[in-house]
Amino acid sequence: MEEILRKEFFYDIASADKILIGIGEEFDTVLSAEGKKEAGCCKQFLKEKSRLDLLPAIEMLCRDKEDTKIIDGLAKLVKLIEDKDYYVVSTSTNSYIDSIKWKENRLVTPCGGSTYKQCPDCCEGSLTKLEDDDWAEIKKIKNHSTITEQLGICKVCGQKLILNNIYAKKYDESSYLKDWQQYMTWLQRTINRKLMILELGVGLQYPSVIRWPFEKVAFYNQKASFYRVNEKLYQLTPELHDKGKTIAQNSIDWLASL
Repeated sequence: MEEILRKEFFYDIASADKILIGIGEEFDTVLSAEGKKEAGCCKQFLKEKSRLDLLPAIEMLCRDKEDTKIIDGLAKLVKLIEDKDYYVVSTSTNSYIDSIKWKENRLVTPCGGSTYKQCPDCCEGSLTKLEDDDWAEIKKIKNHSTITEQLGICKVCGQKLILNNIYAKKYDESSYLKDWQQYMTWLQRTINRKLMILELGVGLQYPSVIRWPFEKVAFYNQKASFYRVNEKLYQLTPELHDKGKTIAQNSIDWLASL
């Protein structure tokens, strides 16, 4: 980061009343060459078997030590904002983001990942957290390219459980709706407050969740500052050029430089 921009960034953190953070798709794509090849083969297989819900978990297993870089970078960010009133919205399906020590009830992940499992038909009460035994089954799928293993049975309808995320044919959104409502309430309190917005690696896969709403918030809040960090999609709309700053760098690499 250029020295002047770096100083501005730390100043905006220090002076902000509230900080809004968006985490996007770049946090799903950090893979070694070998990991990319392995994940690509698994994705094709899962697509053929109509089980793309397993993809976030398989990608996590393929990333392995690459996720350490993500965790370390986000830990640095948490340290910087620990005394601030912040909220984090993530469209990444990398569930290691859930493991970061954010403030309680300050993270919402509307795309899900591999933290919960659900009934394919969203039967009430079927939503539960993954356990170690479930990960053992997922590892078998990755290593043997077969889906004979199971993550448990729905106690209501008897169907095999699947992972709870955006790839499910019928996504049980109850896993994040309470957090989303809390986020909406928090966002209302940013009006006429000095707000810093930090967008990390957010692309155009789900633009209506972070990218467009964040731009709208920054446009209408006259006290807002806006930072967009992205290796490829770092451009800002003309309306935000007076208050926005772009950093054309991979967001995980950028976090490591903080």
